[in-house]
Amino acid sequence: MRSEDGGKPDAAVVRDALGVGVAVGLSGFAFGVTSVGSGLTLLQTCALSLLVFTGASQFALVGALAGGGNPFTAAAGAFFLGVRNAFYGLRLSQLLALPRAVRPFAAQWVIDETTAVALAQPTRRSVRIGFTVTGLTLYVLWNLTTLLGALGADAIGDTDAWGLDAAGPAVFLALLAPMLKTTMERVVAGLAVVLGLGLLPVLPAGVPVLVAALAAPAVLWAEGRRRGRTGPAEDDDTVGEGR
Repeated sequence: MRSEDGGKPDAAVVRDALGVGVAVGLSGFAFGVTSVGSGLTLLQTCALSLLVFTGASQFALVGALAGGGNPFTAAAGAFFLGVRNAFYGLRLSQLLALPRAVRPFAAQWVIDETTAVALAQPTRRSVRIGFTVTGLTLYVLWNLTTLLGALGADAIGDTDAWGLDAAGPAVFLALLAPMLKTTMERVVAGLAVVLGLGLLPVLPAGVPVLVAALAAPAVLWAEGRRRGRTGPAEDDDTVGEGR
């Protein structure tokens, strides 16, 4: 059925949201294995997925603990990595326009994947459907597979040998790539990748991602300087489309 305002068909939105939710949700298995292998208990591992529910921060926390890091330092790194979700929330609050009573519950699902699916939708109806279906699917599967991974940690062994920890980021990159339509967006993404990967060996877990976030203001500043010297162009594909 097509939405009443002529947007994307509901079935297509649900299909896309389910695809992302299922693909990324299954990578919770890797987190369960990694977390227990890092010394956390089954209860602690499941509590992280239930309460924190942001894969990058969870992996950063258990990775720092596995490397012998101080628990408070590991938690701080995970916290700062999760701060990005607050910025997602600022944008999604305008697009979703949910009732006040619902917002605290919806905030639990404001993560990379739900944000990407929501921002890809053309209408408020499809934004709400995409956000809800992605969030619900991912939350249920992530927690279920976390439990299964934690229970089977001894049998699986080293997750690096299986490459399970790459499943979630790979799906998200596949989802993000088609959204990079302008030159400026591609430059920001490329610079962010260079910063994130280049600083990975020298900075604590989680910090390279925060530094990579500086790519956007840096490119915007450089573009502003360029335009100040040359004047506004009439037809420049570096100008991002308004949403």
